[in-house]
Amino acid sequence: MPKLQPLVRSLALRDELASEERALVEGMTMRRRVLRKGEELVAQNSQPSESCIVLSGFTAREVVLADGKRQITALHIAGDFVDLHAFLLKLMDHSVVALTDCEVAYVPHRELLRVIEQSPHLGRLFWLSTVIDGAIQRAWITSSGRRAATAHLGHLICELYLRLHAVDLARDGSFAFPVAQTELADALGFSLVHVNRTLQELRATGFVRWKGSTVAIVDFDGLAALSQFDPNYLNLVKLPR
Repeated sequence: MPKLQPLVRSLALRDELASEERALVEGMTMRRRVLRKGEELVAQNSQPSESCIVLSGFTAREVVLADGKRQITALHIAGDFVDLHAFLLKLMDHSVVALTDCEVAYVPHRELLRVIEQSPHLGRLFWLSTVIDGAIQRAWITSSGRRAATAHLGHLICELYLRLHAVDLARDGSFAFPVAQTELADALGFSLVHVNRTLQELRATGFVRWKGSTVAIVDFDGLAALSQFDPNYLNLVKLPR
């Protein structure tokens, strides 16, 4: 199933996958859905009976306050399970929305249970994906609380590039990031004016070219040094799990 290749690549990058395990993942019962920008994949306060995989596009976890202010707490790309934790939590405390037009697949929890029972190793790899989500969350909190604005944005760019590269959606330092500045502001916790100023400051370093929806990293090492970026939290290493 070609649409699941990003998920398979992400799992296989972190441990060996037997052919039987690949077949289990690719043969999961699921329903596909195409969403337009702004549509909800998962609703806050819902009790999902299935978990959602992003097949294409960009999505985001979001929390909306009573006054309408929004905080994006995570960005998700093709190959990500956006709400695998709902398998255990049962009640969603946030929503997941499409930042771009995207395609997703919903896997019933009973189907996930079947796969995990047949392959405990796959169960551990699925668990690993939620653990990495937590590691990314810690990195975001650190950026928000302790990094200067330019370093904060630079750190996010380094992270996105490596995550996209891991699923073959970025190469040669470039990737598509068709997200509006208002959405970037909600992810960074900046005002729109602050985002615009930070983008200009980042371009001025010469480490990044950002034109339209294309981000090109000219000097990854320079950007990583500026942002104090250490990729260990992404766990992009193949080890027995």
